[in-house]
Amino acid sequence: MAVTTVALVALAGVAGGAMNALAGGGTFATLPALLAVGVPANIANATSNVALLPGAATSAWAFRGELAPLGGVDHRLLAGITFAGGLVGSALLVVTPGHAFDLIVPWLVLYAFVVLAFGRAASAWLAARVTIGAKTLVVAQALLGIYGGYFGGGVGLMTTATYGLLASITPRAMFAPRTLMLAVANAAAAIVFVGEGMVAWQYCVPMLAGAVVGGWAGAAVGRRLPEPVVRLGTLAVTGVTAAVFFWRAYG
Repeated sequence: MAVTTVALVALAGVAGGAMNALAGGGTFATLPALLAVGVPANIANATSNVALLPGAATSAWAFRGELAPLGGVDHRLLAGITFAGGLVGSALLVVTPGHAFDLIVPWLVLYAFVVLAFGRAASAWLAARVTIGAKTLVVAQALLGIYGGYFGGGVGLMTTATYGLLASITPRAMFAPRTLMLAVANAAAAIVFVGEGMVAWQYCVPMLAGAVVGGWAGAAVGRRLPEPVVRLGTLAVTGVTAAVFFWRAYG
């Protein structure tokens, strides 16, 4: 590979690892970079997932001291549910034809954008009107795990909205459980993607190295950076990515 290509995917890994540590959405940095260098969408998604795994694990380790039961449910149980869901979601990606994934992925990105833009307000509206228990949180976590294994783009943002509604915790308190669930879903999907030979390793290795640096730095910065800054930055990246993906698939 050219030096510029290596630099591009490595920097995308740094950005993706940092974004996952801060608010989620790291796929919106890594996936476009892989598509830009000519990797097919489904292979790019699998490669991005594996590349972001060490960064997600680094962030989860950095926040390990803050883990606690979530909405009355032990975080270890939620992690197990997420792992199972991640296996199911990644298996679904394996059987999805590449051309079909090209048409599906813009809508997944748009969904993530809508969740980021309006999820907090919707969660507050629902929380003021309904009481949701631990069983619902378990079901929601299973669905998040499946989505995370299949695509993963915006799953951190969706997790933030879900926890705000079902567990009634602050955005700052979500850092530890959210990064753990991201890492677990990525790990489950990585097992399937590597086993099925869906990882473009020549791009994955430099991106993975960048993601480790980004995940560590993002966890450190996340303790200091104002939450609105993180949210607006992620919203901007997600919106641009959605527009690019729609143009690529339907333009």
